Amino acid sequence: MTRSAEDAQRSPGQLASLLIDVSTEAVGAAEGHAGGVYLRSGTPGLLRLAVLTGLPGPLFRPWWRMHVDRPFPVADAYRLGVQVVLPNATETMRRYPQFAAGLPFQFGSLYVPIVGGTTTFGVLTVLCPSATDATELLHHRDRMVRLAEDLGASLLRLEDGGKPSVAWDGEPMCVRPPGTRPPAGRAGGFAWDPVTDVVTADVRLPALLGVPADEFATSVQALAYAVAPAETERVLTALRETAAGRPPPLPLYVRSEDGALRLVELWSPYASPSPPGTPSGAHPVRGFVVDPGPGAAADAAADLLPEGVLCLDRLGLILYANPRAGQLLRRSRTQLLSRPLWEGVPWLNQPAVEDHLRSALLSPGPVRFHLERPGKGVGERGPASYESGAPSYEGTWLDVCVYPGPDVLTCTFRPANRVTDGAADLAPEPLPVGSPSPATPSMAPLYRPIVLAIALSEAVTARQVAAVVMREVLPAFGGRRLAIYLLQERHLYLSWENGFPTGFLAPFEGVGLDARLPGVETLTTGRPIFFDSMEQLAAAYPGIALDADEGARAFLPLIASGRPVGSCILGFDRSRSFSTEERTVLTALAGLIAHAMEKAQRYESEAALARGLQQALLPRRLSANPLVETTGRYLPGTQGMEVGGDWYDVVEAGDGLALVIGDVQGHGVQAAATMGQLRSAVRAFALGDRPPDEVMSGTNHLLIDLDPGQFASCCYIRLDPASGLARVARAGHPPPLLRHPDGHTEVLDLPGGVVLGVDQQAHYPVSELQIEPGAVLALYTDGLVERPGVDIDDGITALRVALSKVGAPANRPSRRTLAGIADRLTALARHTRDRPDDIALLLATRRAAEGTGR
Repeated sequence: MTRSAEDAQRSPGQLASLLIDVSTEAVGAAEGHAGGVYLRSGTPGLLRLAVLTGLPGPLFRPWWRMHVDRPFPVADAYRLGVQVVLPNATETMRRYPQFAAGLPFQFGSLYVPIVGGTTTFGVLTVLCPSATDATELLHHRDRMVRLAEDLGASLLRLEDGGKPSVAWDGEPMCVRPPGTRPPAGRAGGFAWDPVTDVVTADVRLPALLGVPADEFATSVQALAYAVAPAETERVLTALRETAAGRPPPLPLYVRSEDGALRLVELWSPYASPSPPGTPSGAHPVRGFVVDPGPGAAADAAADLLPEGVLCLDRLGLILYANPRAGQLLRRSRTQLLSRPLWEGVPWLNQPAVEDHLRSALLSPGPVRFHLERPGKGVGERGPASYESGAPSYEGTWLDVCVYPGPDVLTCTFRPANRVTDGAADLAPEPLPVGSPSPATPSMAPLYRPIVLAIALSEAVTARQVAAVVMREVLPAFGGRRLAIYLLQERHLYLSWENGFPTGFLAPFEGVGLDARLPGVETLTTGRPIFFDSMEQLAAAYPGIALDADEGARAFLPLIASGRPVGSCILGFDRSRSFSTEERTVLTALAGLIAHAMEKAQRYESEAALARGLQQALLPRRLSANPLVETTGRYLPGTQGMEVGGDWYDVVEAGDGLALVIGDVQGHGVQAAATMGQLRSAVRAFALGDRPPDEVMSGTNHLLIDLDPGQFASCCYIRLDPASGLARVARAGHPPPLLRHPDGHTEVLDLPGGVVLGVDQQAHYPVSELQIEPGAVLALYTDGLVERPGVDIDDGITALRVALSKVGAPANRPSRRTLAGIADRLTALARHTRDRPDDIALLLATRRAAEGTGR
């Protein structure tokens, strides 16, 4: 069960325990493979994986950090406050192609926001077996919702208790899945008090360790020796770390005196930091020791097999290795057992192997692949026992098969033949009858380009392209700095930079193509340039300014279809080497970035044309009347071609004024041109002082006759400045707002007709209302009130409240100008970097006639 909020309050440092409890219970409740908890971090807009249950953390490092604006299910659940249910890989690809490209395996997944009060703390997620449709997972989702609600309430109480805000800025805690059973066999428990150094054991532990109960020592040193004589210090270190509030993330496997495998599980009632009054490093520790027992017979049998056998738990820890596995992997059993796979066999730490292991962990069937083992001296030397007298397999390809299980992954290894022509294709030995078919060759080197390509498909400006590269590429390769230069008239100009010291890149701005700089030469030669360290860079380019004492650099040419676009610089905080595969992938990524940048430049050129046309068509000044003050604002969208459709106008109509606002569907040059035609038509009808319904009907007929394939919304108000009588007609446009002189503001829910351009026989009813002196009438387009995932009515309500506040009686137009009110109402939109739509706002207020008081 999850810990209660009262428990959390009683022990202020229980955040880690709460998260682990909820994550493991959610995986069990949803019968899942794995799960975890994402929490908000100290960096605005960034979520971090706090707990990962049932999966090895290093294999899923690319998903440790998650920006809330990414098109991923975790980000949507957090940002929009919605539950996301993805029953299978097909639905995942349909809804989240970028996420599916990174994890293209057969599994379903659920995501539930963790909310306490009005605060969203994070997201609870579970990966589970594939289902036919979402209905099969709904009962699992309902149980996760209850767990998330309980956790949200507990986190809210922690935060309300005067503690720092609940956030996570470290690496994830990796824990065993709840369904993983300890190996069958004997078990014994104990408790250790670090303050008194007293160990209390249950009656089963002495018997398991082969020590008479009356002789069982009570000190922690004696306990560690009894559990693992050859690994006493390792057991002591784990005990002391747990006492300090830092429990080991993985279960501890050790060997007894006779070499038998033992499992040690440790935990503390408290998590770091310590409760008040607790000495540092003095948390009570509890644990148990498990002797697998009958498993030893299986080990003995597997020791005789002619193929290598390696067993891993679901966190990647090596539980068993037979002698043949040690020989083929060129590691002794001592170097393998009780170590994570990527530590026990370092040369297996490569994208292809990681991809296959992820597949085995998340998919139901066996995964088979071929792997070339590096020769001796490449990365490491084999154990001395294998240097002589043992068969040599220099350059051998290994046939590897991974069999997934609920608790253990079993890997088999055997030599595979390689074709004699030296090509990369493989000719494996014949498979025994009943063996699984070989898996498709690994596509791990393609995953990052595919993910980047999908992400770039949604980026249409140079800034958006650079942001995608910053978000997708740098974390994948461990980079920290990025600079993108674009070519203009044979000079390179900085388009985007992040992570470099302030002002460092200024001297390189506008350098010509004849400059001897790596960022220039990578473009002029068309070849990427890699430096493992700053020393290498300084040696190749003497006198070049350096931004750090150490760190690797990659200079990539941005060339699209043979045309130079610019260059990209990736910076790393530490020295590192670039493998052949990484160089190949980074070069491919540079090509994708170049094409995206070229497309962005075309978009921005067309957008500039559309903006110019839009500005030319909008009124340079509004018709004036001594009894009416008006002001307007227009903000173009900032995403690609999102300009051109909105307009406003004020036109003399007989002895009155026509207030007009409209929005043409679509964006770009065509929308701007259609807007210009509609604005001219409305002005012509208004100058003839036609009734509002006739203005709407005539404009509707014109748009249908033009047949531009677009429709438009419009609101037309004919105002009598002297009497304040307003006659209104609407064509599918958001309702106006009216703030009365006393500050009360209302939404004018007036009847209206359909949008212009769809129905030749459309009727547009006319409503009348009274505008008092001092009242403010607000007309606006939907770009000002629409937000992704938010009902438009909520946006209109928010605008009504804002108008009420900026125009309260103490802030009458006489004290706050109408222009100032317009600026306040559009302030948030002006500072929003990615506006998906353009915005138009028109405000009008009546002045009292002199001598009338009205």
